[in-house]
Amino acid sequence: MSRLSPIKPAGKPRVGLYSIGLRAYWSQFPGMRERLIEYGAFLEKRMSAFGDVFNFGLVDTEGEGRRAGEWLNAQNVDLVFCHSATYATSSAVLPIHQICKAPVVILNLQPTARISYEQSTTGEWLAHCGACPVPELSNAFDRGGIPFRVVNGLLGLDYTPPISLADEATHDRPEAKRAWRQIEEWVRAAAVPRTLRHSRFGFLGNTYSGMLDMYSDFTMLQAQLGLHVEMLEMCDLDRLLKDVAPQEAKAKLEEVQEMFVISGDSPSDPIAKKPTEEQLEWSCRVAAAQEKLVREFDLDALAYYYRGAPGNEYEKLQGGFIVGHSLLTARGIPCSGEGDLKTAVAMKICDILGTGGSFCEIVVVDYEDGTILLGHDGPFHIAISDGRPILRGMGLYHGKQGTGISVEAKVRTGPITTLNVTQTGDGRLKLIISEAESTDGPIMRIGNTQTPVKFRKHPDDYMEQWFLEAPTHHCAMSIGHNASLFRKVGDLLNVRHVTL
Repeated sequence: MSRLSPIKPAGKPRVGLYSIGLRAYWSQFPGMRERLIEYGAFLEKRMSAFGDVFNFGLVDTEGEGRRAGEWLNAQNVDLVFCHSATYATSSAVLPIHQICKAPVVILNLQPTARISYEQSTTGEWLAHCGACPVPELSNAFDRGGIPFRVVNGLLGLDYTPPISLADEATHDRPEAKRAWRQIEEWVRAAAVPRTLRHSRFGFLGNTYSGMLDMYSDFTMLQAQLGLHVEMLEMCDLDRLLKDVAPQEAKAKLEEVQEMFVISGDSPSDPIAKKPTEEQLEWSCRVAAAQEKLVREFDLDALAYYYRGAPGNEYEKLQGGFIVGHSLLTARGIPCSGEGDLKTAVAMKICDILGTGGSFCEIVVVDYEDGTILLGHDGPFHIAISDGRPILRGMGLYHGKQGTGISVEAKVRTGPITTLNVTQTGDGRLKLIISEAESTDGPIMRIGNTQTPVKFRKHPDDYMEQWFLEAPTHHCAMSIGHNASLFRKVGDLLNVRHVTL
């Protein structure tokens, strides 16, 4: 088993598909119905690389539309693609989405880049006129109060059907690649609401006192995202800690030694030193207990913080949190510090999409390099690390009580996207999305995660824009430029989003 294999894999999206046409055409143009069904089968096969696809087939009358709506409901789909294969009346399509409430995306995918003008027949033209009914569908959806999205482009076949009079091998054209990139993003995004609706987020301890931006209404989170918040106590973890066998702690130590570099003393910061054997042993025992907690309560993510009275045994327990929570984050159980539940959601969204999601905040601006350093005292998403993260023993956790081991690391160089989940004054969640580049700039050797990030604006201009969106002060850092993907997640969650 891989050290990074997920403890709980993300849910696989369930995608509905149907094609549309006009029944009167089938007797008028022999072979046309079978041709459009073949296009639909191509869509089904290619979409199946991203999720489970349920293809109803061809809808060509109002009655067939009602049957399709009931059938798609029975398949419990997260998203429905309406393939506009040729002209169809909107009266055949609207009932589908009045019955099945899953979000709908219209696919206007022309089979050929250019029809054969000299050879084309009426039947040939009709097999390529998928754009024709889209305005009519758009009007019916709008008047019916049904939100919709449209993907335009080429179908992307790698062959030409024998019936065709034009070249339909369009898979290498940019219009096909762009369309399929959008389709893939829609299917991948559909995994987020499906997974969140079945997720259990642990809340261990409390939120850091006074951080008003991070306080959340648990009912609001369940109402808007469908996730359950499980309230956990430190005594739950302490009970499991007492059950950690020596061989379990030893296995965690082997895992830590494989995945981290054990540091010497920091050359610059006197509170960041080589971890002691006692600190390592304690962090590994706590890490074993943390995994037991996740498994016992069937958790998909965790927000945590515990202050504790000075010298309290729970203070010592929370001092060992960061290593274990970094290990869990790397295995699909995002853990966010300081009790920040909204950022746990942001991290989980990134993780479901396979883009990482490391816990961070603004550390400092480097005006010489034009970068903003983003990081925290942990946890860190090891799967997106630039090399093996470093473990440092901390003489104190700044702004907190206790001592222990912290993670010093940076996200790999290249394109990144930050995702912030915040809450507006009217109690609604909002996504704030920012694409940028992580650079190979220097970081401090103080036992914290730090990544130099160059946004598309001067640091001052970016920060002004970000601050005015009233963010939660933490965010999740993902690898890749994911703004288009995150916007689709926002649409499917019915959560407002803004891209900076």
